[in-house]
Amino acid sequence: MARPLLLVCYADLYPAEVQIMSISFDKALGIHEKALGFRAQRAEVLANNIANADTPNYKARDLDFSSVLAAQNNKNAGGFGVTTTSSMHIAAEGMEIADPGLRFRTAAHASLDQNTVDAQVEQAAYAENSVDFQASFTLLNSKFRGLMSALRGE
Repeated sequence: MARPLLLVCYADLYPAEVQIMSISFDKALGIHEKALGFRAQRAEVLANNIANADTPNYKARDLDFSSVLAAQNNKNAGGFGVTTTSSMHIAAEGMEIADPGLRFRTAAHASLDQNTVDAQVEQAAYAENSVDFQASFTLLNSKFRGLMSALRGE
């Protein structure tokens, strides 16, 4: 005759000692995830500048990292506190007209066709952004490796 199997749960024996742990990816990854997205967006803006180097009246643009970082900190800190008192209210997030970090670049010298793109400046900025992107990617990758080690208990 087979004997019944008795399963005892640790939580049943010591209910006060059981803790639920959760990982917040926003806190664990920090600013690196946002920095990677910013670098990708800046690469797109710089590539657009290079592509329009010969377009008359084209104004070169660039993203300002400090203003993007400040906007991100305000968003995380709840810098714009709006409470809705009715379900009919419209959410106030994302109501900006333009990206706060996207600015026109000042031309180093005047051109006849009013184009402000300097191809050498744009290529240097693109190369610098590429190095910064790789650094952000490497830091984000190391954060993920650290989280995986923590989950495995290593």
